[in-house]
Amino acid sequence: MSSNSLQSVISFEQRDGKYIFHTEHISLQLTSLQQGGIRSQYARKHEMFSDFSYSVIDREGMPFVSYTEHPTYIALQTEHFELRVHQDQLRLSMYTLDGDLIHDDEAKFGVRWEGNQVTQYKALQPNEIFLGLGEKGKDLNRAGNQFVHWNTDAVGYGPDTDPLYASVPFYIGIHSDLPYGIFLDNTSKSVFNFGASNTRFSFNSAEEGLLDSYFFYTGDIEGILRSYTALTGRIELPPLWSLGFQQCRYSYYPDSSLLHLAREFRQKQIPADVLYLDIHYMDAFKVFTWDQKQFQNPKELVDSLAELGFKLVLIYDPGIKIDADYLPHTTGVAQDLFLKYPDGENYTGSVWPGPCHFPDFTKPQTREWWGDWMRQNVEEGVAGFWVDMNEPAVWDQAFPDIVRFDMDGRGGSHRSGHNIYGHQMALSTKQGALKHRPNERPFVVTRAAFAGTQRHAAIWTGDNGAADEHLFLGVRLVGSLGLSGMAFSGFDIGGFAGEAHPALFARWVALGTFMPFCRAHSMINTRDAEPWSFGEAVEEISRNYLSLRYRLLPHFYSLFHEASRSGLPIVRMLPLRYWKDKNVYQKEFQNQFCLGDQLLICPVDSIQKYTKIYLPEGQWYDLLDDNLFAGSQTHLVELLIDKIPIFVKAGSILPLQGLVQYTAQAPEGPLELHLYAGSASSEWIWYEDQGDGFEYQSGDFFERKVILDSAARKVVIEKSSGNRASKYSHIRFYFHGFKQLNHPNMQVRAYSFIPPLSLFDPFDLPRDPKERILDLEYVEIENGGERIEMRF
Repeated sequence: MSSNSLQSVISFEQRDGKYIFHTEHISLQLTSLQQGGIRSQYARKHEMFSDFSYSVIDREGMPFVSYTEHPTYIALQTEHFELRVHQDQLRLSMYTLDGDLIHDDEAKFGVRWEGNQVTQYKALQPNEIFLGLGEKGKDLNRAGNQFVHWNTDAVGYGPDTDPLYASVPFYIGIHSDLPYGIFLDNTSKSVFNFGASNTRFSFNSAEEGLLDSYFFYTGDIEGILRSYTALTGRIELPPLWSLGFQQCRYSYYPDSSLLHLAREFRQKQIPADVLYLDIHYMDAFKVFTWDQKQFQNPKELVDSLAELGFKLVLIYDPGIKIDADYLPHTTGVAQDLFLKYPDGENYTGSVWPGPCHFPDFTKPQTREWWGDWMRQNVEEGVAGFWVDMNEPAVWDQAFPDIVRFDMDGRGGSHRSGHNIYGHQMALSTKQGALKHRPNERPFVVTRAAFAGTQRHAAIWTGDNGAADEHLFLGVRLVGSLGLSGMAFSGFDIGGFAGEAHPALFARWVALGTFMPFCRAHSMINTRDAEPWSFGEAVEEISRNYLSLRYRLLPHFYSLFHEASRSGLPIVRMLPLRYWKDKNVYQKEFQNQFCLGDQLLICPVDSIQKYTKIYLPEGQWYDLLDDNLFAGSQTHLVELLIDKIPIFVKAGSILPLQGLVQYTAQAPEGPLELHLYAGSASSEWIWYEDQGDGFEYQSGDFFERKVILDSAARKVVIEKSSGNRASKYSHIRFYFHGFKQLNHPNMQVRAYSFIPPLSLFDPFDLPRDPKERILDLEYVEIENGGERIEMRF
């Protein structure tokens, strides 16, 4: 039986700032949001509107700016756009305040139900572009493709595999230089079709539940992301150590192998912060246990690693082994905490430990119980938790749809609970870490996710493969997650499945240097995949790039701080800023990205000798030699094994610190601010805090805006805020591209980031003295925290 929204409006009412329209069989409720969007909820007569959501945390309403009746439609205006509700056929159209069409329901279909499945059809606009949708492969522009949201253990996935591990039913559409965003808040299996096999419409459908949709238009993509992440939440500021390099393998054991690994990093002076233990640390793969033969004293292991500057992260899988002598199982059964069939029998599925029951993380008591079992690991000093197999996965099978979820007292089947299982496991793990260590920021990294998981965990892109195509695919996955509100994400450097050859690993670690989550990981029964495992040249390349990452920590940390406030990603695909430029969507350039707004990175494969790149508008400096390139055009660049193309935008401020071997180590020397001449002004928000804990929420931070106006030849350091003093005692300014400088303290000094050859020190190579630097004592810059203006 089908029904649709294209029926005449019989009546409408205004209630608590909402407008509700009724037809014979369907009701539509519209709410204007403070975040700058509109919520539209469709329900059939027997259904009730609901505000319960696992994704949405703030849907504070606000009055519409105006209400106007027209002969065939009612116009509701917000601050940014006009919504038209057609009365003869209940459907929606969105227009700019100047009258340009942004988005339109398809004129003949609108919203329709087929059984319990609800679908919203939208008119395709000429040359419409679609971005985002979370962890999805294929091309950056989703036009002409169809995607399914159903979290899947996609081991061995390829560029066209769909679905993958995470589901984020949010996308950005662009046509006629008008970008808009749409989020479907429905946890059941959903389909998004962007004109696949038809040229008439796009659509999104949900297998069951309400059509609860949000529309955003602010005039640019940044505003849309700010609005969407205000609705679903933003990343919390992570511990500083989680921004460092992380080394993982399936698996490191016994404990002595992990200590040997830590010492190797320090001896070879390859910066790193985190080591991982995969499933072999457990007793018979039972979560919350240790293999007593391989890991006799976990606390001693954690302490020994800490002395070397390393944090330990453990893997957690959700399957609880059915074992009468295993307390997590017996207590879970006794407290009725597992997923079950409608007749009350606990569901059984097989994973690593064998037959298992599965915690129902949609039940509050289960989340509390899970956190209680984390106590021993937290007290042992384990710093972070890696939640895996949480799609949820069972061996080569699928959960029966009749399996019941608590859904926080509302009840539901596997159809509605599946996609938020990983989301809720990440929440439970985060809450457990906080319960036992309330004064430290939790770190959780998850494989499965849903919209809003960014509030609880970082996301990595699952079991990728050791191939060049995965290097490029990983960038698009991380970039798409960033365009979908998930700023803290990354891929397995080197590829999890298979074996990378030396040139591929060199390329991968260079690229991974600029990812928010920077972890190398490899599969069991494959070659070693540590940075020194591929020969001396690759070891040196890895050392150089990872050293650059640690020198860039002031930049990274400020970007994470910005993401926690604004929802903007750390890795920014070019359409975020340059969405009017059609070149950034071309396949040959779609993998390029920016780290913040300053750095532009061009991924290249392991066999290319030359590559064509595209630089957007403006001018761009080669990071390594300061050569200046024009924007809005393509360039052919030569490639070396130790070099990927990296550019700095003209007019930018790029901060660096002295090299450290781990994030808790105090950097020596000044804070370096590299200023690149350009026609536009730019700013950098200089942010510091303790690096862990929550004291920053009570004012224990240092924040200061630095502004470069290269046209006016001045740097402005705004008044500082916060109660914390900076850890840097000096600032050193490096001037790039400025022909003349006028200051009594100026001097000429040679400087290099990464050498053109791989076997030299990356930071002291002499070369032609192009840069000019200015040393200023920090106390002079501080000046009581007041604004300083410096002309050069």
